[in-house]
Amino acid sequence: MNPKSPALSPILFLPHGGGPLPILGDKGHEKMVSFLQEIPSELGEPTAILVISAHWEEEQATITSSSHPEIIYDYYGFPAEAYTIQYAAPGNPGLAKEVRALLIASGIPARLDEQRGFDHGLFVPLKLMYPQAQIPCIQLSLLNNLDPRKHIALGKAIASLREKNILIIGSGMSFHNLKTFFSNNIDSSKENEGFDHWLIETCTDPAISSEVREQRLIEWEKAPFARFCHPREEHLLPLHVCYGIACASSSVAKVVFNDQIMGKKVTSLLWQ
Repeated sequence: MNPKSPALSPILFLPHGGGPLPILGDKGHEKMVSFLQEIPSELGEPTAILVISAHWEEEQATITSSSHPEIIYDYYGFPAEAYTIQYAAPGNPGLAKEVRALLIASGIPARLDEQRGFDHGLFVPLKLMYPQAQIPCIQLSLLNNLDPRKHIALGKAIASLREKNILIIGSGMSFHNLKTFFSNNIDSSKENEGFDHWLIETCTDPAISSEVREQRLIEWEKAPFARFCHPREEHLLPLHVCYGIACASSSVAKVVFNDQIMGKKVTSLLWQ
């Protein structure tokens, strides 16, 4: 009898909302907050968490390697309490070194950063998901070339982490046009829903082959209203890393959140 294959860890592309607003009780984030508080019941109990955040770009792939990362308040113009938020999760230098080794083994230049802390792409969602901050966390940067093909390659290089009970989170937003978020005079529902439908179909339709799915993500700018929904793509690219990790086993995701955040339709995807 063949031994049972180990279960693969989940991969979650989630929205982290507008700066610290989800933690500050903003009504436009209520549905997102409820989702983030409830989703851990579907994820099991990871021994570590790796976050790919939209708020960190480097020339080469970089991984946080501090044992005790500090908080980076990488937003401005919010109430004073936004700058006292704490999330004291430990780092995981050993895992950081492992991620670097996997990237280098795939021919991707990578380095460790012992000084960088956790940005709000990590501490905002995780404070809602795992408020006790007991699970060690590391972050992996985006590449500042914003090349979708290279971000999928980042994910493929570290796909073996799924065998080690490590929860992988791509922290961004499926819709990220700041001008429309903060304007009551722009009706963007047609554009918002058009791109959202394309994204869900691309990532979840089992009739789409892995090759076509990957090409659609690489050529995401051809999607309906792509550049309206993402004038700059840094909040979408964590999804590409997630897909790269998932495609080695199953490239089909499922929708776990599809609702309003600050008046815009936003989607979260889970690969299991």
